[in-house]
Amino acid sequence: MVNAVLLCPGQGAQRVGMGKDLAERFSAARDVFLAVDDALGLSLTRLMWEGPEAELTLTHNAQPAILAHTLAALAVIREKLHLAAGAGHSLGEYSAYAAAGSLGVADAARLVRHRGELMLEASKRRAGAMAAVLGIPSEAVVERCREASGSGVVVAANINAPDQTVISGDPEAVEHAGALCKAAGAKRVLSLKVSGAFHSPLMQPAADGLRAALESVLFGDPAFPVIANATAEAVRTARDALRLLARQLTAPVLWVDGMQAATQISPGAVFVEAGPGTVLSGLLKRIVPEAKSVAIGSVAEATRFLEAA
Repeated sequence: MVNAVLLCPGQGAQRVGMGKDLAERFSAARDVFLAVDDALGLSLTRLMWEGPEAELTLTHNAQPAILAHTLAALAVIREKLHLAAGAGHSLGEYSAYAAAGSLGVADAARLVRHRGELMLEASKRRAGAMAAVLGIPSEAVVERCREASGSGVVVAANINAPDQTVISGDPEAVEHAGALCKAAGAKRVLSLKVSGAFHSPLMQPAADGLRAALESVLFGDPAFPVIANATAEAVRTARDALRLLARQLTAPVLWVDGMQAATQISPGAVFVEAGPGTVLSGLLKRIVPEAKSVAIGSVAEATRFLEAA
């Protein structure tokens, strides 16, 4: 058994073709994809595997697609893992709770699709923007956001790495804060292709709707601690999980603090990124350089892991 911390990717990791090879090769993965299709009452897998990309990228499609790929990849290697903890980036926090048994695959799929719909609706009611700031400390980005607040709402939304912070809010304010960050020495400020200002106060309408949805779903204590985005604390009860998930849409993702907390729960554990991409593994190397990680999103990656475990 491999002592592991599970990493679950967030929105932006989706791509056409995601998980198709796993479904064709492993029945455990295929069962997860079928369960998600059944829960949603539509063929999400057809969209995942055939596109079009523009439709897959829509928030309410991308979120259940990434969750499905994550849980399918995990199902293939689960018997080789002892999961000491889990963490997920934004949407991925829901995948982590599903992996921990707090909610079933069907409920998780319906919940994150509804979350995506609520986020899309909030974005239509008030346009927002996000940008990635590279090359200066997060503390400096937070201060530049404060300085730009006269132009509207703008906050540090994702503290992804010591020198990578995503800002979010009203478009004019995000542009103003980005310019201030460049003047403060940022190497790059990249506008992100997103439908709204996620993890900012502009998502409050979505958070209100999500709170009601969370209260209606069966949610149990996680089998292993899950690191909360909003506080970077290790969550061990359903009550705390629901409280913090309700806060998550308007709170920043404290990913740096969360990864540091995860290493303290199980020193020496291997970080296993399940699902599409390797973004979280890359961030981990910049946060905890000595940590070991492996990504499992394809048949080739899963096979290598199973043979080595």
